[in-house]
Amino acid sequence: MFGNLQYIVFFGAIVHLCGTFFYLRNTLRGVTKPNRVSFLMWGIAPLISTAAAILAGVGWAILPTFLAGFGPLIIFVASFANKNAYWKLGFFDYICGLLSASALVLWVVTNNPLLAILFALLSDVAAAIPTLIKSWNFPETETAVSYVTSGFSAFTGFFAVQRGDISEYIFGLYIITMNIIILSFLYRKKIAAKFVKL
Repeated sequence: MFGNLQYIVFFGAIVHLCGTFFYLRNTLRGVTKPNRVSFLMWGIAPLISTAAAILAGVGWAILPTFLAGFGPLIIFVASFANKNAYWKLGFFDYICGLLSASALVLWVVTNNPLLAILFALLSDVAAAIPTLIKSWNFPETETAVSYVTSGFSAFTGFFAVQRGDISEYIFGLYIITMNIIILSFLYRKKIAAKFVKL
């Protein structure tokens, strides 16, 4: 850790929690409809990646990744509190969940922390597919600010990097990239409309 840079990570964590709060509030109100497959697996995969990274010797840089798992688990549980906050799951959602869970099982059978992080990434990608499809087709069922704060939190984790190896960077880079993709899906119609006006 260099100087007071760890406080940037803590600030990012607070920002992330604020985004989680807004998503949680909208879920409880039935405005936002999280895909339970995505949010359950999004909760589990980053926490496994966190455990693997800690085993690999990563320090505070892993805090944003931990929060990337903690928030979705809370939202997953909250989705049961309001029947209007439930996004109906289809066969494809369950297939993605199965693929995601399979990647997590592969983590269990390996003692290699880097492989564990890779499997956690694959699991997270499989879990993201249902929400990516939903964000493309039904952007009104999402709360965009939570993806902004999640990406920002992941970015602040880079300020806590100690050794500079791939285990400290990879999941944070992935989280930022996935959040940008989801946000682009949520705002694609507005962005396209602006280009049409030009």
